[in-house]
Amino acid sequence: MPKIELSRVSGDYGFDAKDENGHIVKMDSNPQSGGLDYGARPMQLLLMGLAGCSAIDVIAILKKQRQDVKDYKMVINGDREAGVEPSLWQNIEVEFHLYGDIDPDKAAKAVDLSLGKYCSVASTLEKAGAQINSKVFVHPEVTA
Repeated sequence: MPKIELSRVSGDYGFDAKDENGHIVKMDSNPQSGGLDYGARPMQLLLMGLAGCSAIDVIAILKKQRQDVKDYKMVINGDREAGVEPSLWQNIEVEFHLYGDIDPDKAAKAVDLSLGKYCSVASTLEKAGAQINSKVFVHPEVTA
């Protein structure tokens, strides 16, 4: 079973969360709530988790299809419910930017498989009511 340890290390709301392998994630509240901008907000970490989970899926699927992924980037934007607590993610827009010799149809299928079948983070967010929409961009060359 995974184990996470959380320690306060900066001001009132700056925390380090450490997993059983010693990997550390820095978290903080927003400055308007007394945070010191020590780390990411916990709700931002959900979007980061979505990015990482889906990226692993998409790259693994494309590697199995012998697609040459030279570089990979994602941009995620989300809107949360307004005026309620807890304020859950409602709409999440995900852009996948793939660089290299990649068939656009295979890239789109890999994204659909990730978000619709394999990515546990996407499934968790959707079960909480989030609508996840995606766009896939295949670029022939790696950007600087």
